Amino acid sequence: QVQLVESGGGLVQPGGSLRLSCAASGSIFSINVMGWYRQAPGKERELVAVISNGGTTNYAGSVKGRFTISRENAKNTVYLQMNSLKPEDTAVYYCKVQRVDGVHYWGKGTLVTVSS
Repeated sequence: QVQLVESGGGLVQPGGSLRLSCAASGSIFSINVMGWYRQAPGKERELVAVISNGGTTNYAGSVKGRFTISRENAKNTVYLQMNSLKPEDTAVYYCKVQRVDGVHYWGKGTLVTVSS
């Protein structure tokens, strides 16, 4: 089992920044990919960014150039630095980690609201 604790969400004005964190504990020895997904009201959950053990990243087109994903393996933590936030970035952001055997775990989510 892997437990995930997310933090860093909140209310921010358009153009502002937030940094999300997700700390993993439990059977962390087998974690491969870590990532962030989001779900806006009335919409399906979508990929925001993922990062592999080796540091390879992949971003949704809508956030490329504004968001940066990183991970600190020693702390089993993944981060999402979000800059130039837009109202359309408003969503619940979920952390997801995937083990080498393909089993994945989701965090409970943290709400990000971009509004003036």
